[in-house]
Amino acid sequence: MTDDLQDTLLIQQPRLWQDERWTAKVIKNEDDDGWAVAMFKQGESEPALVGPWTMGRDKKNPKPLDGTAFITLVKTASEFVRRSEQQWHATLHQSVTVNGPSGRVTVLLDIVPDDDNPYAVLGAQDEGGDALAELKVDAGFKLNRQSAQAWVDAEFEQPGRGRR
Repeated sequence: MTDDLQDTLLIQQPRLWQDERWTAKVIKNEDDDGWAVAMFKQGESEPALVGPWTMGRDKKNPKPLDGTAFITLVKTASEFVRRSEQQWHATLHQSVTVNGPSGRVTVLLDIVPDDDNPYAVLGAQDEGGDALAELKVDAGFKLNRQSAQAWVDAEFEQPGRGRR
């Protein structure tokens, strides 16, 4: 497909504007009498971001979308998606460094958000990055400095079992 043909297939209307990756759609705000704009990432059925949209001069209809507004909306939606992905990654992959018997130990928790059987992998590495221990734990395991230190002090036994 040529660039000229691709450009003609993209919609650029007062209430609907798109490029190859994003679509902005001005919608009636269900919470009040105003308008909102929903930003959809290509291929997604749910909007990545919904925000208020400005009223037009007649104070009844929305201000029409234009190229400048669309560029700003894309930047805002892209940043929102990036931050959400970073937050999701940080939730799934956590680490805490504590003192071990022979130096610093980094305790890692990697959550596997499986729909049917979610779980997490608890691991420990020495200062050089060599694995000291790894085991499967409940996806709800709370990793913090105290739980990490307790696991290291218990010589990497399954949390909650206690020493025998």
